Amino acid sequence: MSPFRLTRTLPEDATDAALRADVLAGLTSTPKWLPPKWFYDARGSELFEEITALPEYYPTRAEREILADRAGEIAAATGARTLVELGSGSSEKTRILLDALTGLRGYVPVDVSESALTQAGQALVAERPDLQVHALIADFTGGLTLPGTPGPRLVAFLGGTLGNLLPGERAAFLAAVRALLSPGDALLLGTDLVKDERVLVRAYDDAAGVTAAFNKNVLSVVNRELDADFVPAAFEHVALWNAEREWIEMRLRSRTAQTVKIQALDLAVDFADGEELSTEVSAKFRQEGVRAELAAAGLELAHWWTDGEDRFALSLSVAR
Repeated sequence: MSPFRLTRTLPEDATDAALRADVLAGLTSTPKWLPPKWFYDARGSELFEEITALPEYYPTRAEREILADRAGEIAAATGARTLVELGSGSSEKTRILLDALTGLRGYVPVDVSESALTQAGQALVAERPDLQVHALIADFTGGLTLPGTPGPRLVAFLGGTLGNLLPGERAAFLAAVRALLSPGDALLLGTDLVKDERVLVRAYDDAAGVTAAFNKNVLSVVNRELDADFVPAAFEHVALWNAEREWIEMRLRSRTAQTVKIQALDLAVDFADGEELSTEVSAKFRQEGVRAELAAAGLELAHWWTDGEDRFALSLSVAR
C-alpha cells in the first residue's frame, strides 16, 4: 500500500455550491453575516500564517507550548496508533504529536483544501516512510466517515477552531465526534481561554493591520468567485469583546451607504452608512464550561493542560 492516499468525500462542486448558499443566506439576512471559513483562500491562508507570528496573537504560540510540554503525557495517556486531525491545514503543529506518538501507524488529516492536504501529506511520508497517511478532503462539520485504521485513535481538533462555532453548532460537532470514537479512542481539543478584554481585542485587531486585511479578504473571495464588486477599502475592520457571550466578534463596517452587486447570484445588496457585516465569532472558554459541553456530547474530560500563563488549554477526553 502506498504510504500516501487521498480520498475525496466532498463533490467537486461542493465548495462553490456552499459559497453561493452562504453568501445568499448571509447577505439577505438582518443583520448580515458571512461565515469565517471563506477567509481561507490562498491569500487568506498566507495572511493567517502572518497573524500567528504577530506579537499580539498568542493562541498559536500558547498551544504549541502546551504540545511541546505535554506531548509525552498525551502519548502515554492515549497509546494512539492512529492520529485523526480535523481541519489539519499545513499539519505543522501536528509534527510535535507525531514525534511523541511512538506507536503511531496511521495519520488521517481532514481538510477541505486538496492542495494543503497533498502538500502536507507528501512532506510527511517523505519524512516518515513508515507512516500511512490517508488524507480526507471533507468538511469536518458535516457527516464524516473515517477510513479503517488501527486503534486506539486520537482525534485532534486544535487551534481553538471550536470557538468559531456557535453554541448549537458546537454541540452538534462534539456529538458527531463522539459518534466517531470507539472504546479506547480519545479527543484532543484546543480551546482559547477567557482573559483580560484588552489582551483579547488586541489579538484580533493588531497594530500592523494584518487581521484587518484577513477579515476583508472574505470580500475579495466573494468578488472573485461570484463576480461581485465589493470594494474592501469601503469597509472598516471591527473587533470587539462580547462579555455576556464571552466571545470576540469580528465585523466589517460599511464606511458609507453603498450597493454591492453579486452577478453570479443576480443579487444587489444595500449597505447603510455604518452598517455591519458579521464575519466571525471566536468564543473563549472556562474549564467548567468545556467539561459541561463535552459531557453533553457523551465525552468525559480526563486531562486539562494550560500554557504557563493560563491563556490557552488542551483537553483530552474519552467516550463515556
